[in-house]
Amino acid sequence: MNTAPRWLSDEEQRVWRAYLHATTLLEDHLDRQLQRDAGMPHIYYGLLVQLSEAPRRRRRMTELAIEAKITRSRLSHAIARLEKNGWVRREDCPSDKRGQYALLTDEGMEVLKRAAAGHVDAVRQAMFDRLTPEQRAQLGEIMRVLAEGLQPQDPTADLPWLR
Repeated sequence: MNTAPRWLSDEEQRVWRAYLHATTLLEDHLDRQLQRDAGMPHIYYGLLVQLSEAPRRRRRMTELAIEAKITRSRLSHAIARLEKNGWVRREDCPSDKRGQYALLTDEGMEVLKRAAAGHVDAVRQAMFDRLTPEQRAQLGEIMRVLAEGLQPQDPTADLPWLR
């Protein structure tokens, strides 16, 4: 059955383009701030945060890839760079010979602590300080609805972070 595309209305097109523009600028803003102040891209900061919040500051590499929504290959490259800096260490998984853990080192935790204040300031300045409390609540609800609708329900789905 061939159905005609549901083209975006002019209003929907404006909203879509504004969303793309804002998210691109926000990601660039945060990435530049972290590169300048902490010597790392935003994605690396996110990995360090995930590890800092994990029990014993370690997570399975597969879980880290799923949470970060990146391929295992990209994660492996990122972890290698973080290892080179001394911020992360890999450990073999005793129960699974093919599995590995990423562990946040004490040095990595210190780097994260130093980077956190500047990052939070950048997020607050770029996003939350520009919104009213009502807009923040609306944005939170909108993002929750979008994330729930996009979260795959099929555990066998062919998703990049599962490859």
